[in-house]
Amino acid sequence: MKNENILSIGKFFFWLSFILGNICLFGYMISKNEDFALYGFMLLIFGSVINIVVITSILIYGSFNKIHLEACYKSTGIILLNVPISILYAFVGLTVLNL
Repeated sequence: MKNENILSIGKFFFWLSFILGNICLFGYMISKNEDFALYGFMLLIFGSVINIVVITSILIYGSFNKIHLEACYKSTGIILLNVPISILYAFVGLTVLNL
């Protein structure tokens, strides 16, 4: 696998989680439909599991292919940028829901 492909995987999962989180948060804030909030919290749970699996897979791949290890670190770093964003969104979502 090329370094560009490894970085593309990280960018894909970052943007996928980011966009779905935005849809859930702002969908609820605009429409007040509680289904958006429910799906947002489900996204936190399932998205976290999926991202952990992807990060683990990328790091295992990098440990076996040392020439791609730096690209694997960058890709996992890109995915991990969602952690503070998801914490912020969870806090905002809980505040808006008055929980």
